[in-house]
Amino acid sequence: MTACAIEDGTAAEVEAGETVEPVELVEPGSDEPNGAAEPPDPPTDAAPNVAEDAAADAADAATEAACPPVVPQRPTAETVLPTPAFTITANGAYAARLTAARPEVPENEVPENGDTAWFPERWTLDGPEPYAVPLPLNQPEDAGSQVLPLADGRVLIRRRVADGHTLSLLYPTGPGTGELLLGAVECDELTLLPPSPDGASAYALSTGAYSTGLWLVAGGSNGPEQIAELPGRCSGGVWLDRAGRLLALDREPAGGGPVKAVAVDLGRGAEMTPLLQIAPDSDDRLLLADPDSGLLLIRSDAPGHDRLGWGVLGSCLPVRFPECLRPADAAVTPFAVQPGQMLMPESCAVALRIDGAAGSWLGVWRPAGRRLHQLPVPEGWLAGSGVWSREGVLALPYANGETDCAVALLTAPADEEPAAVRGPNGYPENGMQPSGAVAPPSVCRPVPLGQAPLVGRTVPLVGRTTTD
Repeated sequence: MTACAIEDGTAAEVEAGETVEPVELVEPGSDEPNGAAEPPDPPTDAAPNVAEDAAADAADAATEAACPPVVPQRPTAETVLPTPAFTITANGAYAARLTAARPEVPENEVPENGDTAWFPERWTLDGPEPYAVPLPLNQPEDAGSQVLPLADGRVLIRRRVADGHTLSLLYPTGPGTGELLLGAVECDELTLLPPSPDGASAYALSTGAYSTGLWLVAGGSNGPEQIAELPGRCSGGVWLDRAGRLLALDREPAGGGPVKAVAVDLGRGAEMTPLLQIAPDSDDRLLLADPDSGLLLIRSDAPGHDRLGWGVLGSCLPVRFPECLRPADAAVTPFAVQPGQMLMPESCAVALRIDGAAGSWLGVWRPAGRRLHQLPVPEGWLAGSGVWSREGVLALPYANGETDCAVALLTAPADEEPAAVRGPNGYPENGMQPSGAVAPPSVCRPVPLGQAPLVGRTVPLVGRTTTD
């Protein structure tokens, strides 16, 4: 018996160059074992047609060379990438960053060696119009410090000291800045995780040679406290739910080996379970997750080289790697997913940062549309930052010579099918590009299913599966 995934548009995806890979998604908190299941042996009655595949690959490469991807003529003008990150709360109300000293900063607070003087800055994004509040203290901050906004408007800052790291909460107090010292953590490296969905807690990772400490650094009762010692070297950090209980991390085994995404259940003593398994030897990292729809944005080298793909939490369909998310001579990184699309993961708009020789600009993509819209951004965009509304409006924060705090609103473009695909001269003028090179129709080929699909979720499967 052969298992074949016949989904709406699966054959078209294969024709258009969209790569599919079998995936094992293990639901956090389920009864699945802590290791990956052994992949099934390939069927012995189906031998690959090497000549046919080679001819198809050559035809796709020739068509792609003749039809280069469409790149905006003016993506941005001298976009300056901020050295420290611009971090937005999970609800989109506040943001924080380290910014260079403004002219009104007293001269005695500027470093004597001429280095850039950094100070924390909090942005308010949910009011009638955005505004920024500087939070300077009696001396500049180091560029390696991290800031993290909380839902109550305070800003957590992590500073490096001689024997570890200190953590404090900053808040405006009239003309000055108040500071509440939370405590210190003695370790070599301490990295703040993305803002928790509950808005009040903050977590950090301290990575060692063979294990990783998970710390609650804000929101606890006794200052920073280590809540778990996780095996292996963990990095990343993606929240899987709205309650701030399920955290996804990218874990490398202590003895070395492929990186796999795992889920940590903070409500069950930081219990760790496998989350993503595509191939036994592939590096499978989770970049973004939308708790409402279950849409996952994944980076993996399972297709043979590093690719950006997508899947659905709760689906047994394979992870797909669209060709449109691999534009020539540019790097693509997702940074925001449209929320509120319950049970409709394929309709979620995803915002992507595109970095190329011309600078950084914006990409908007939906799984269902299989089109990458490449759009210009405002001058001074804080590249890689933005937040979606449920209605599909993307807010892009920026700061330039004309303004120190502003937000540009952009409505996600519709994925309209082009009237006709032009020849080698290019694609339709709407700026959209197909998922891959144009190819003649081919026979539907069996697509292997995931070995360990999630159970216990109400998210429907994307597409259909049949067996014969």
